[in-house]
Amino acid sequence: MSSSSKPLTERIETENGLVDLAAYQRAGGYDAARRVVTSMTPEEVQDLVKDANLRGRGGAGFPTGVKWSFVPKGDAAGPGHKYLVCNADEMEPGTFKDRYLLEYDPHLLVEGMIIGAYAIQADKAYVFMRGEYHEGFRQLSRAIDDAKAQGFLGSNVFGSDFSVDLGIHRSGGRYICGEETALLNALEGKRAQPRYKPPFPPASGAWGRPTIVNNVETLCNVPGILRHGAQWFQDLGNGDDAGTKLYGVSGRVNRPGLWELPIGTSIREIIEEHAGGMQAGYQLRGLLPGGASTDFLVEQHLDLPMDYGSIQAAGSRMGTGTMILMDDSICPVAMSVNLQHFFAQESCGFCTPCREGLPWLESLLIDIEEGRGNPGDLDVLSANASYIGAPGNTFCLHATGAMEPLNSALKYFREDFEAHIERGGCPYREGSA
Repeated sequence: MSSSSKPLTERIETENGLVDLAAYQRAGGYDAARRVVTSMTPEEVQDLVKDANLRGRGGAGFPTGVKWSFVPKGDAAGPGHKYLVCNADEMEPGTFKDRYLLEYDPHLLVEGMIIGAYAIQADKAYVFMRGEYHEGFRQLSRAIDDAKAQGFLGSNVFGSDFSVDLGIHRSGGRYICGEETALLNALEGKRAQPRYKPPFPPASGAWGRPTIVNNVETLCNVPGILRHGAQWFQDLGNGDDAGTKLYGVSGRVNRPGLWELPIGTSIREIIEEHAGGMQAGYQLRGLLPGGASTDFLVEQHLDLPMDYGSIQAAGSRMGTGTMILMDDSICPVAMSVNLQHFFAQESCGFCTPCREGLPWLESLLIDIEEGRGNPGDLDVLSANASYIGAPGNTFCLHATGAMEPLNSALKYFREDFEAHIERGGCPYREGSA
């Protein structure tokens, strides 16, 4: 794929590092935003993004243009602000794609937010950023200040009648803020707990006003679509989905990292060609394709394209597109303990199955890992994981995501769980795995 087909990273690669305002404008930066606010209607922008088939890159994959169209138009929204919020919290374990964009090409996000705000006629915009992203905060703050100084933000953007203020809210750090209504509660200074729905945020979000929440990578795709058109974006993809995707790999590969590739690139190509394959002496047993809250996939799935439909059909989710690899030196039970410990800690505590169920499942897994498991424990584990993970049995989908790696581990690696119970301990610790 040529650099011109890498709308998210081409400037970073050209500059060999941080893209400042001068470098961004040399590459045509802010031209799309200028044209949008001075010569297009909000409906035209929405329609173009719909036609491009941009799907949310935060994990759910919902069509972005369709989401924008849910915001009430004109007087239907009533008096008051409209909000565009960018989710830059990136708390999904194994995920580091948004951080790369924030640190190296922050103006791309700023331009994407100007266009997105205009499309929904939002006059207030926020970037809800993970508190530990210190460098990303510094670079984005500088980019916002530079854009304001040029008249790209604030009153009368590009000399037009459109105005929008953009600020950064630094998160206190909770995984539950990946749920957009929990994020909005945190933005308002409240406890980060999901809200009852309906109403949904496009009708009543931040401070009770129409609000759209989009992911960093999603918004960074918008300027390219407005510059080059819907067909250009569609042609970047390998299959039914459009555009490129930032794919990442962590684990015992020769070149762990992040790459912008056509969406639909196969799992095998990402691991073997771009990540350099497994390190010598290690074999791949399984992988979580889109962060810790996705179902395991195994060797039979390696030739699947990494797109929304293909991964869902295989029983998992593409999620954030950042893979966590499990090699043959890693105990699946120990890995499950580690994952469930994280999810148990990150429960907001609102509902009983999640608040009480996740720590209880973690304790049962610890017993199995440490040799205190009993016959029948796996049936109890499976039954409770299936109940807790069923959509609708908890207030939000936190517990559902937590159970995806556990249920799939029991499916693909059940013999490892059984060996722990039969042998009264972890075979991996004995060096006999």
